[in-house]
Amino acid sequence: MQQRVIAPSELIINGDGTIFHLHLKPEQLADTVILVGDPARVATIAAHFDSVECNVSNREFNTVTGSYKGKRMTVMSTGIGIGNIDICVTELDALANVDFATCTVKETFRRLTLVRLGTSGALQEDIEVGEVVFARTSVGFDSLLGYYAGRNEVCDLDMQRAFMEHTQWSELLAPPYFVNADNELWEHFKDSVTEGITIAAPGFYAPQGRYVRLQPADMNLNEKIEAWRYKGRRITNFEMEGSALAGLAALMGHRATTICTIIAQRVAKKAQPDYKPYVEAMIRMALDKLATLE
Repeated sequence: MQQRVIAPSELIINGDGTIFHLHLKPEQLADTVILVGDPARVATIAAHFDSVECNVSNREFNTVTGSYKGKRMTVMSTGIGIGNIDICVTELDALANVDFATCTVKETFRRLTLVRLGTSGALQEDIEVGEVVFARTSVGFDSLLGYYAGRNEVCDLDMQRAFMEHTQWSELLAPPYFVNADNELWEHFKDSVTEGITIAAPGFYAPQGRYVRLQPADMNLNEKIEAWRYKGRRITNFEMEGSALAGLAALMGHRATTICTIIAQRVAKKAQPDYKPYVEAMIRMALDKLATLE
């Protein structure tokens, strides 16, 4: 069967041979990729590297590839939100698995390890500020994964149904999707983190239950989320990117997860604006863990 050629309008390659948004060439990408939202955090992580191969920047996408304790790694900023994760993961996968000369998928699959390091708000009162939560399951309040074929094959539909029934999920909203993190990553990190079910919301305010001037449609949604239990597990925290990362990686065959340090206690309605020491501790832990990951 003839291989599909990806049209120039579907995967844009810049004149210098780099991919459209990230401005990276395939040889600049390591197999292990750390994703962060804040472009400034790339330099913070790269400062731990023993050596640096490249430093590339375009828009909110800053990328450094280098080595940490002998392990080649790429750290890249995605900016905020689900849409940017769609761009980043798709282009990272293309850098690894598309032949830019022929615009066809390579015969040999290259698996990436994608770990997002972020900040988050806790939804359970016993989870403390500074705690590090590993999203063993990511929950998408966005609708991104429904635009891709195979959505239900990588989602836990029983968990989805139970959650929608408990929360009396609005028919005006897309059904939430539940995707499990790569189990190899969980086994590797579990002695250093708190297990979590992490919601990725499509916004910072009403989608996470915040009431500034515009009232959330369901004023009790957060209380219902906090009270929900499924096979002894509970939802632990909110963030804004992890579901797209988990879902796209599962569809593509990569291993991925999101790890967040808690900077706000939503139940107690408290926040820690000086959270940089917590982020630094999470970065050091993640780098050391990834350096020994096979």
